[in-house]
Amino acid sequence: MSLRIEVIKDKILSDNYFILRNITYDLSRNGAESVRHKREVYDRGNGATILLYNRDKKTVVLTRQFRVATWVNGNEDGMLIEACAGLLDADEPEVCARKEAMEETGFQVGEVEKVFELYMSPGGVTEIIYFYLAEYRDAQREGAGGGVEDEDIDVLEIPFNQAMAMVKNGEIRDGKTVILLQQLQLRNVMA
Repeated sequence: MSLRIEVIKDKILSDNYFILRNITYDLSRNGAESVRHKREVYDRGNGATILLYNRDKKTVVLTRQFRVATWVNGNEDGMLIEACAGLLDADEPEVCARKEAMEETGFQVGEVEKVFELYMSPGGVTEIIYFYLAEYRDAQREGAGGGVEDEDIDVLEIPFNQAMAMVKNGEIRDGKTVILLQQLQLRNVMA
């Protein structure tokens, strides 16, 4: 399939915390007549997420924090349970994942495994998330976690089976976290 894209307008609507653009473009596929599209695209940068797991204890380390977007969209208290994650900023994805693990959970992780990189909401958000798994041991805990500066993060060590039950009953509703938990389940690591 060949595509021809002609940008008609690319206007920045907001450059506050992230960038929101209004883009008008003509799209032609396989030499057919072009069709005009108008879309808003949210550019929040790329990120990395990492799920820490302990094979011997059969536990995972998750975080709980307030997420305003979930609150706006009906999450009554705005609190979300999730794998630690953050924006890459100027870091490489693995460096970011390690840094976020330390800042949010207090664990200095050793070997990490890159699982994949995914567009999480490609209909309107540019973000790619890099997914990692890492085993942890209690001895690797070097801090309390809880985040930095304006973050207020609870650190949760949860039995893997309980985490999967929390996905099923709707207590864990974060997409990246569900994907990583399912990766552990598929790999039969916690059996």
